[in-house]
Amino acid sequence: MAGKGTLSIHSENIFPIIKKWMYSDQDIFVREQISNACDAVTKLQKLSLIGEWEKPEDYKGRIDVTVDTEKKTLTFTDNGIGMTEEEVEKYINQIAFSGATDFIEKYKDKANDEQIIGHFGLGFYSAFMVADLVTIDTLSYQKDAVPVHWECDGGTDYTMSKGTRASHGTSITLHLNDDCLKYSNEWELRTVIDKYSSFMPVEIYLTKLPKDSMTIKASEKREDDVVLEEIPEKTEKDADGKERKIEAELRIEKRPELMNEIHPLWTKNPSECSREEYLDFYRKVFHDYKEPLFWIHLNMDYPYNLKGILYFPKINMEYESIEGTIKLYNNQVFIADNIKEVIPEYLMLLKGVIDCPDIPLNVSRSQLQNDGFVKKISDYITKKVADKLSGMCRTDRENYEKYWDDIAPFIKYGCLRDRKFCEKMTDYILFKDLDGKYLALPECLEVKPIDNEKKEDETSAEEGDGNEAPAEEKTEPEKQEKAEEEPEKNKTIYYVTDPVQQSQYIKLFREAGKTAVVLPEKIDQPFISELEAKNEGVHFKRIDADLESEFKAESSEEEEKTLTEKAESLQKYMRTLPGLSKLQVKLQRMSSDRTAAMLSVSEESRRMNDMMKMYAMQGMPMGDMAVEETLLLNTAHPLVQYLMTQEESETTRLIAEQLYDLAKLQQAPLGADAMAKFIERSNALLLKMTK
Repeated sequence: MAGKGTLSIHSENIFPIIKKWMYSDQDIFVREQISNACDAVTKLQKLSLIGEWEKPEDYKGRIDVTVDTEKKTLTFTDNGIGMTEEEVEKYINQIAFSGATDFIEKYKDKANDEQIIGHFGLGFYSAFMVADLVTIDTLSYQKDAVPVHWECDGGTDYTMSKGTRASHGTSITLHLNDDCLKYSNEWELRTVIDKYSSFMPVEIYLTKLPKDSMTIKASEKREDDVVLEEIPEKTEKDADGKERKIEAELRIEKRPELMNEIHPLWTKNPSECSREEYLDFYRKVFHDYKEPLFWIHLNMDYPYNLKGILYFPKINMEYESIEGTIKLYNNQVFIADNIKEVIPEYLMLLKGVIDCPDIPLNVSRSQLQNDGFVKKISDYITKKVADKLSGMCRTDRENYEKYWDDIAPFIKYGCLRDRKFCEKMTDYILFKDLDGKYLALPECLEVKPIDNEKKEDETSAEEGDGNEAPAEEKTEPEKQEKAEEEPEKNKTIYYVTDPVQQSQYIKLFREAGKTAVVLPEKIDQPFISELEAKNEGVHFKRIDADLESEFKAESSEEEEKTLTEKAESLQKYMRTLPGLSKLQVKLQRMSSDRTAAMLSVSEESRRMNDMMKMYAMQGMPMGDMAVEETLLLNTAHPLVQYLMTQEESETTRLIAEQLYDLAKLQQAPLGADAMAKFIERSNALLLKMTK
């Protein structure tokens, strides 16, 4: 068997390529070696299932990772299928010839390829990113197989000879180079295994050499324990002076430590999982001890295999980063966090895991191949999230309302980013009115109530098995007929952005028997613009827009003419005051005589101004745009009547400026200079009252 040879490759520089460009992160070599070991065990178990190998009763597949801190080596050992000399020649010496692909092809009619991880044949060679010398000791499961020893120092030459391994399986030993000695640290290695392999389907055990010791009760001794010291039973007195026996103990070599969970929660049927299991999994994976609001368990087998759990965390937008973490797995092997091709951007606010064995990866298993299949997976995830949310709104409205303030940023952002998501969620977006009551968009428009019956073509994302057929596309005549049946949505929804600042407008609305919804977040402005664009006839106006038509009292045509003439005169006068050169002034009798003046702001110009401010904050100044303001003076109020009847004077100037600032304060804070002048003017008016 002894011999030497040259690796069958097309380039003398294959190892520099692997080291520098094949893998995005150096620590991926741990994932690759463990994945190969997992494949070896899985193959042997599948051969047992189809009768090609008789499995001993006490056989249990496992992977052992041993770190020797003195020799600076890492060893990955499995008790799987092993290799013959011919297989070493084929799968190791011929770089990029995948044993997994060959195995699947050979047994495709007898066993499926589920949980066979490797398909490219390059994973083993990731060892050379950190090692100067790599050795393999392997023995095939086949009868009368001969053990094989192989070694390579990172060049294109290798040596192969008869080995000494006595049981089937493979051991791969990495002699770490000087730049990568950190991986000989037990805790560094533990971190890497936890990152990539904490949910692998074969048990992984970690052992450190030289071995530490641990103390156990004598009754807990196992057959494979190596006893270092026996500690006899003894008697001690407790705090009350009573004697108690202390059981005999043993000091033994530290046992290999199990590093993974082979049956992660997402692989189970949702009906088999308890609330506490979902919460424990969330805490373990995301190290977040704040309870999530709720979750969606994805479980799909057709037309592709996809499982996972998505958690909706409680988001504190003011004090915390709102970026979530969604971990992508392939056959329980961690690939990466937040891969945008699979996870829609707006879902990045969530926390969760997605496991899709069918996902097309590149040769390093670090990135996705550009494939239309990936888009279908992304669309499916989007659909399931929308189904869950809309279903909750219909069937569990109480909890949906309870969660709304926390999930609203996610839903609104999703509507801005994804047309299909927005179409599914439009009727299930909630708005909180001035009394704290939640209303869906159709309820705000008084068009139709929320349909509490589950639609036939929608399934619960938590309970669905993924076997549902896609809903049929409606034909154009059907769409037209449906549109004709629906009542016309043509209504204005009023809103407030700051209930305290805009309290005077709210008071007038309440007195007029009207209501408004509260939209206090920055995302609300682009969001309502999106709703208007996608829902013909739906308009949003802030509560301080278009006041003259909302609170105007009845008056004759002659009165209107007189008020218009007076308003022109007052407008001309007020435009001479500092900062009011473009102010519009209107006089009208309002339904209430307790408010002298209010400021009405054009909705369009205010939104445009807000947008320009937002761009300026992002470093894209677009200049200033004057907001179209109209000062609405109530002729039923004595102060306005005074202005209408008095000649221009110092007193009328003070009153006019004060009325404008009071109206301004009802909708927004005054600027620094304006506030200083307001206080100075208020003092002057109070002083006049003393005279």
